[in-house]
Amino acid sequence: MKDWKKKSILFLVSQNISLFGSSIVSYAITWYITLETSSGVWMTASILCSLLPQLLISLFAGVWADRYNRKYLIMCADGFIALATLGLVIMFFEGKASLSMLMVVSAIRSVGAGVQTPAVGALLPQIVPMEKLTRINGINQTCSSLLMMVSPAVGGALLGAAGIVWAMMADVITAAMAICVMAFLKVRKPESEGVLSMWHDLKEGIAYTTGHPVVSRILVFYGIAFFLITPAAFLSPLMVERIFGSEVWRLSANEIIWTAGSLAGGVYVSWKGSFKNKWLVIAVSYIGFGITFALLGVSPYFWMYLAVMFLSGTFMPSLATASTVMLQEQVEEQRLGRVFSVFQIISAAVMPAGMLIFGPMADWIDIRWIMTGSGLLLALTGIFLMKHKS
Repeated sequence: MKDWKKKSILFLVSQNISLFGSSIVSYAITWYITLETSSGVWMTASILCSLLPQLLISLFAGVWADRYNRKYLIMCADGFIALATLGLVIMFFEGKASLSMLMVVSAIRSVGAGVQTPAVGALLPQIVPMEKLTRINGINQTCSSLLMMVSPAVGGALLGAAGIVWAMMADVITAAMAICVMAFLKVRKPESEGVLSMWHDLKEGIAYTTGHPVVSRILVFYGIAFFLITPAAFLSPLMVERIFGSEVWRLSANEIIWTAGSLAGGVYVSWKGSFKNKWLVIAVSYIGFGITFALLGVSPYFWMYLAVMFLSGTFMPSLATASTVMLQEQVEEQRLGRVFSVFQIISAAVMPAGMLIFGPMADWIDIRWIMTGSGLLLALTGIFLMKHKS
């Protein structure tokens, strides 16, 4: 692959600029709704508007990613999201904005993200040699973790000092920058299997994903693992508030320390460069997550809880990189978009489904037991996978 380093830099810069702006707006919208309403109903509506459209569009987006030039799909999705956000900015300036309109724009942004995500996952193998995929994915994970540490602070500062309008304008500006950078990336259209109907491609993609021995195995364990990760992902702030105290700095530390661990894990993956046995990496990551989640439930002191949370975060880049690279290596280029769209659907559906169970459960069972129990089950899942790698 000619000029793969230059292409990788352009891709990483473009996508992380886009991620930075999107993260700022996501935090700003969440905090704005919280401050304006203090309503669980509005927060639930916001979450649904952010997830459901992405869930519904993903399968079609996977087909598009396998039919059309992925570079232009990513650019169009970024532009679509930016235009929707800019429209809301104008409505705020004119005094016509409302919470309902904020929900509509969140849904539109979710559609754009649903189109963009499969194309991003499928594009990288087109520009990066197979033997370099782990390193580049690791660098991407590191950059993403770093931005996820910075974006809450930037989003909060913009929201507090200038209001939600300028927080949203940050996304418009970063989207324009990301599109300009991506424009310099030269990517060919993926190889086509012939002119067939959208529904045929859709069914074929699902059949391929569920029928492929490696891909289907990753999919099953991915779903199980992320279901069991749900308590740590969503209920840890509630656990901190109930067990250690409701001070804001504790809740902030809970979020930041996980991201710091993920950043450290991303640096390790980037330095490592490749994984010989990716199944082993995935299994060890599940075991590591499981043990640390179980320890969160029995940590008697907050400093100990934070230390375990940091350690837990270090496993995420290894898990994400090993899973992503395995898919990129196993799946033919002309099917990658549809396969990544199925995984996007799983990630967007499994954790909310888990919250329907673990959320109410946390009101009548000690949340520490939920954390420890789900962690032990996740560790057992990793042990099972390790013993049955083949």
